Amino acid sequence: MNPDESVKRGIHDLLRQQPLGVLSTVGDDAPYASLVAFAASNDGRCLYFATPRATRKFENIAANDNVALLVNNSVNLPEEFHRAKAVTAVGIARPLTDEQLDVARNRYLDKHPYLESFAHSPDCVFLEIRVQRYILVEHFQNVSEYRIDHEKDQTS
Repeated sequence: MNPDESVKRGIHDLLRQQPLGVLSTVGDDAPYASLVAFAASNDGRCLYFATPRATRKFENIAANDNVALLVNNSVNLPEEFHRAKAVTAVGIARPLTDEQLDVARNRYLDKHPYLESFAHSPDCVFLEIRVQRYILVEHFQNVSEYRIDHEKDQTS
């Protein structure tokens, strides 16, 4: 496996295995972090999450759509310190259109079936993060970056 494939596999594995991520948004000129349940598209170009409309994270995204989502496999034990992996997805977050909603919600509920009522709540909005790049950290200091070229996408 070449180094790029190894990085892509590490990113894919974390996104598939971990149910939660920490979403970073910016509002009032200050960062804000939120724990969110998420799901990834098959190709990893998009990440999906849901939130009530009346949240600070949604308000922040409406004002500044640049976000980052940190996903890690840490168990917070000293012996795991050098084995933990983390990936940060950097991209643009936008509410999904009606045409995109069913696919994203189904993907989300495949991973989080216990969130069925939340996902169908009228106050809930689904957002898509169009990932521009991933930053993977392994073995405490081994940092790799994987960029995504959305210009090659067949569908916008």
